[in-house]
Amino acid sequence: MTNIIKRTTLIVRNMDLAKRWYQKVLGMTVYYDDEVVLSGVGMAAGKARDRTHLIIMQAEDPEIGMIGLLQWVDPPLPAPAEIPTSVGYGNPTFVVRSDDARAAWDAAKELGTHIHADPHRWSIKGADGKMKHFISAGLFDPDGHFYELNQLERETDA
Repeated sequence: MTNIIKRTTLIVRNMDLAKRWYQKVLGMTVYYDDEVVLSGVGMAAGKARDRTHLIIMQAEDPEIGMIGLLQWVDPPLPAPAEIPTSVGYGNPTFVVRSDDARAAWDAAKELGTHIHADPHRWSIKGADGKMKHFISAGLFDPDGHFYELNQLERETDA
């Protein structure tokens, strides 16, 4: 059996804000943009006949790495009072390969993003046994999803 994760869909509070963030910070483009009326069966939120707005953002790869942005339109889905600023059980960490982590961090700052870690250097031994040396930044999207941006500077023997 072969399974390929193509997309992760995130529930967002404000579609325009979320779309702008994914375009400006991660450089993604709109792949799909439409209203979706829920059947009440497949989604573990909302109910039958809820109207939602789904935008699928596409990264460089034409098939994997897409992120769906889903906002309840009618009725609106109540949002938590506070946007998360830490990661725990049930909260994913998205790891992004970036060719310019500092530029993405700059764009995030301009949009008022909650920054967890400014650009910094760090290293880790990779699965191939080589040391990977990165410039990384940690930040949250407007709805509290955490992103680790990694720019590979070089590889060395361990």
